[in-house]
Amino acid sequence: MIRELQYNHSSNIDKARLPVKFIAICIFIFMAAVWATVYFCQPMCCDMKMSGGWTMSMMWMQMPGQTWFTAGISFLLMWLAMMIAMMMPSALPMFLKTRRRWTSLCYMASGYFAIWLATGMVIYVLGIRLALVAMQSELFSRIVPFLLGMWLIAAGMIQFTNWKMTHLLRCRSFGCSISFLQHEKSFRVGCKQGAESCACCAALITIQLALGIMNPIIMIVVAIFITAEKLLPRPELMARLIGTAAIIAGTITMIYPDLLSNF
Repeated sequence: MIRELQYNHSSNIDKARLPVKFIAICIFIFMAAVWATVYFCQPMCCDMKMSGGWTMSMMWMQMPGQTWFTAGISFLLMWLAMMIAMMMPSALPMFLKTRRRWTSLCYMASGYFAIWLATGMVIYVLGIRLALVAMQSELFSRIVPFLLGMWLIAAGMIQFTNWKMTHLLRCRSFGCSISFLQHEKSFRVGCKQGAESCACCAALITIQLALGIMNPIIMIVVAIFITAEKLLPRPELMARLIGTAAIIAGTITMIYPDLLSNF
């Protein structure tokens, strides 16, 4: 009888630790996000040739018959779908570490991606401002490849800093210190982890923006790097390898601007 009670108790603990409903919801949302990203890539992947030998993505421009509000909503929907598709593989294991109920985990995930959505708003405002300047100033347009090359080099250098490793290790250890998590609301915990994730992935998202945010190959590669940094052993080595690749890409971009995909 005692053994049976112990077995039932351990089974209940295992079930509590493995919220199947939450995992199923995440898988469904991830698949929907992948489909939505592919869908949004079709109209937004077009680009315009600019002075200086680079191309600018049409997603930074207002399309015919479209207001800036609807253009912004379209970008944010695309951004949210892309972030879910890119971040979910590394975020799901971190959510599960907290060992909360599946309803609480849903609130946590909502807070996490709400921060990424807010980040997308800032990126869109900056993107359209830079696009307008590039279209109005030929001089600025000609130096954009150089600026993007410097941008890539700066992003690569960030990968070698203590600031990067601090936020990366915080992302990797999320959910391990249950004592300070349990008294906080799940949505707030998700927002905190979303902020840490944005800081941790700032360099990689910068690299993606420079090389072509809607380029499917760049998107997949960056998603793989993000997942590898957060889940694989020896994160410092992985961060430095990514940083080295970004510095090399930035140098090549400044020398051969025609190789730059789009902004």
